[in-house]
Amino acid sequence: MLPRMGDVRLQRFELAKLPELMSWFPDQGACTVWGGPGIRFPFTPESFREDARLDSLSTWALMDDDRQIVGFGQYYLRVGRCHLGRLAIAPALRGRGLGSTLVRELGRIGAADLGVDSHSLFVLPGNERAMRLYHRLGFSVASYPEPTPMFEDCIYMVAARLA
Repeated sequence: MLPRMGDVRLQRFELAKLPELMSWFPDQGACTVWGGPGIRFPFTPESFREDARLDSLSTWALMDDDRQIVGFGQYYLRVGRCHLGRLAIAPALRGRGLGSTLVRELGRIGAADLGVDSHSLFVLPGNERAMRLYHRLGFSVASYPEPTPMFEDCIYMVAARLA
């Protein structure tokens, strides 16, 4: 387990928390904003696990003192950067600064694990709350360095260091 960060801590995601995580995404729109167009809805635990690549990506949960999941995120190497994906905070807890903790800590762990010093992520246009958070943390909009139609509707953001 990793060091505590106030009253929350980042730890590897436990599959026992899957039903709780799935409850955060009640419709196709919420699924798409969170995981992109590849997340099927309605989902089953099996399809959710598969689509979110829980078994193949480094997958983390932000946990509170009561062992409740309050945040979720993944990282992997994408075009030489620690790419953060499927970032989410429990709907009832948004706006309390947990997103900053999640992104900073996941980025720190991911960059160290992958041996890189920069970060990237995708965000959908219209997700203004997330865009403000990412800008505050030092991300800026950039052109995606590889041609791919899969991400045409996404905004690509990069950061050298997280604020």
